[in-house]
Amino acid sequence: MAFHVEGLVAIVVFYLAILAVGIWAAWKTKNTGSEGDRSEAIIVGGRDIGLLVGGFTMTATWVGGGYINGTAEAVYVPDYGLAWAQAPIGYSLSLILGGLFFAKPMRSKGYVTMLDPFQQLYGKRMGGLLFIPALMGEMFWAAAIFSALGATISVIIDINVNISVIISALIAIMYTLVGGLYSVAYTDVVQLFCIFLGLWISVPFAMSHPAVTDIGLTAVHQVYQAPWLGSINSLDIYTWLDNFFLLTLGGIPWQAYFQRVLSSSSATYAQVLSFLAAFGCLVMAIPAVLIGAIGASTAWNQTEYGVPDPKSKKEADMILPIVLQYLCPVYISFFGLGAVSAAVMSSADSSILSASSMFARNIYQLSFRQNASDREIVWVMRITVLLFGASATAMALLASSVYGLWYLSSDLVYIIIFPQLLCVLFIKGTNTYGAIAGYLFGLVLRITGGEPYLYLQPLIFYPGWYQDDNNIYVQRFPFKTLAMLTSFLTNVTVSYLAKYLFESGTLPPKLDFLDAVVARYSREHMDKATLVKSDNIALNELAPVNPRHSLTLSSTFTNKEAFNYVDSSPELSNTEDN
Repeated sequence: MAFHVEGLVAIVVFYLAILAVGIWAAWKTKNTGSEGDRSEAIIVGGRDIGLLVGGFTMTATWVGGGYINGTAEAVYVPDYGLAWAQAPIGYSLSLILGGLFFAKPMRSKGYVTMLDPFQQLYGKRMGGLLFIPALMGEMFWAAAIFSALGATISVIIDINVNISVIISALIAIMYTLVGGLYSVAYTDVVQLFCIFLGLWISVPFAMSHPAVTDIGLTAVHQVYQAPWLGSINSLDIYTWLDNFFLLTLGGIPWQAYFQRVLSSSSATYAQVLSFLAAFGCLVMAIPAVLIGAIGASTAWNQTEYGVPDPKSKKEADMILPIVLQYLCPVYISFFGLGAVSAAVMSSADSSILSASSMFARNIYQLSFRQNASDREIVWVMRITVLLFGASATAMALLASSVYGLWYLSSDLVYIIIFPQLLCVLFIKGTNTYGAIAGYLFGLVLRITGGEPYLYLQPLIFYPGWYQDDNNIYVQRFPFKTLAMLTSFLTNVTVSYLAKYLFESGTLPPKLDFLDAVVARYSREHMDKATLVKSDNIALNELAPVNPRHSLTLSSTFTNKEAFNYVDSSPELSNTEDN
């Protein structure tokens, strides 16, 4: 394949345009936030992201390289087809559920990151534990899509994969570094427009290629391969449901999503943004579905690609750039390449910023340096943007199973963080003991279930397991959802058991080594309770005692303006009083 100078020029122009928009956004908003509020402005954009920019950036967060390439691949692969292209529906429902149930309580309470409510209720230890799967999800996601971008560019313009990955990562890191969420949000607008335009320009040209059969015919009839609409066998229905729930419910507890929610100017706006992004995800999936269908409807021996076809060469995951390269004119394929590049960068920058935001605030500031200045936090964020960006790039270049690692980390987000988020927002009375027990149970059940992508053999064999061609045992049973439900129920059960044992006096207060039950009401409260039992003091004479958790932590987690916004809410008033 010849090296395309025109394609390289197109990519350079596109990257320079994205970088210019990112720097412009950073310059435009450089004075946003007061002197002591710059770090929060970088993380949540000063909480003034409007509907237009907010809708674009939240949509672009999900519509990444993995979303576009993965949807096209699922439709193309004969054993799957459209029936198994779950990401568009799953992520759209995820955004709808997030808007209906999670956006309002998170935004109303004025949190800055997704981990804030965990550290407020469960303490800094639990916040640190939950940071691990959250970080893994963001980092492996960024690495996976950087890897996909490098392969895509190498298919279309035949340049070194490593060079394309490094340059793409440097551009994304650079504008994220200088502008934070503002730069990410404004570049997302440009990138989403490029994705939409680039893919839709390519579809008519690919569909009209002489080697392509009518996709309406191949949808239901076998021509070159099985119909691309696909089907779900009765044996696979539980696997399908397991994956669907993972996408739908596991798509909620991501910092990249809540970063947009918390940047909204109000709780209502946060909900509206979620609904707009859900619609945007569906719309942006249409050209990817069509490209996958075109790939399944093509006689590849009549094209320059030759024989065997992509699935026989084990290049099904690259069907989108292959269609752009071999079924479209050269100048059109460059538009498509710009679309894929935009999709990758729109998700990669979000993941890098999300990881650095959680580390700077929840690990560095709240766990180790509660008195750190705002300037110090800003510099920690900048350093971690560089470190996490470099780490994601290194993983994309060195790891042979980045997607396998991302699958595993996504499972951990679903199995561990989602039930914890349910408990911390909606289940009163849960505590650190239950959270740790739920965390461990979920982790053990997930790892012992195995992972074929990483050649990880299971230790627990659920009903319906089978052995594939690589002698790896595959589970048909929805064990991931079982692990998630077990984690949730364990959290609730152990929390209430610990609460009962300590409050009933079965266990002495000194055994509350995590300060999760007894110490929540402070030692002073316990001393006064003893006086009451001795009939020395009337109960109504007791002054209210603040929780033992420090006031500095409490004030760090709450935003006064946000509380004023929902001051009339009895639920939030109780939360504040407790």
